[in-house]
Amino acid sequence: MDKSSEANTSEFRPIRQACELLGSATNLAKQLGVSPVTINQWALKQRPVPIIRCVQIEELTNGAVTRKQLRPDDWSQIWPELREID
Repeated sequence: MDKSSEANTSEFRPIRQACELLGSATNLAKQLGVSPVTINQWALKQRPVPIIRCVQIEELTNGAVTRKQLRPDDWSQIWPELREID
C-alpha cells in the first residue's frame, strides 16, 4: 500500500464518514447508484459531490452527514433555506 495515500490529509472526511455509517464505500455507491470509483474520487477531492447526491447522502445517513458538510463552499447559495436553521 502506498504510504502517501495513508497520510493523505486532503481526504474529504464527510464522504468517509458516510462510508463508515453505511458499512463501506461499495455500500454507499450501491445506495446512490454510482460506482465505488466515484465515491473514491469524492473522498479524495478529485471531484465535488454533485448537489443531488448531497441530499441523498444526508438522507441515507439520517442527517449525520449534512449537505453543508458535503458542499462547504457553496451550500448557502444552493440551499439558502438552510441559513435560517443555524
